[in-house]
Amino acid sequence: MFERSDAEDFVAQQRPVELDLAKSTVRRAVVVGPILVAIAWLIRGWDGAWSAALGVAIVVGYYLISGTFLAMAARISFAAYYAGALLGFIVRLGLIAATMYLLANILPVDRVVLGVSVVVAYVALLILEVKALAGKRRGDHV
Repeated sequence: MFERSDAEDFVAQQRPVELDLAKSTVRRAVVVGPILVAIAWLIRGWDGAWSAALGVAIVVGYYLISGTFLAMAARISFAAYYAGALLGFIVRLGLIAATMYLLANILPVDRVVLGVSVVVAYVALLILEVKALAGKRRGDHV
């Protein structure tokens, strides 16, 4: 069908960097998550804290699925990786929305806090990971 390039063979033999990045982001959620839950608890009570915890869990799941999916796609080919990155992003955002909708209809959650916590956790973890990677590139160890 198609022949893999030497670069694709090389990438297929390496450690899955995408999964390492996802795990690193999840480790940062151990710090970000409790802060978001505490803020939600102070503002909206236990319902807010519960909803924020669910929001952080959704984002953590998103990053793990994303890393796994991209690591698998990288082992197939560069074209699969690029397609997985673009289409996978759209599909995973839809998955987040569907998960939030499902949870909001099944569990007693504060929908506003759930939505805000997902957005804040997503952006905060992304910024922390970018900052850490930029620091490693400069030689800093953040």
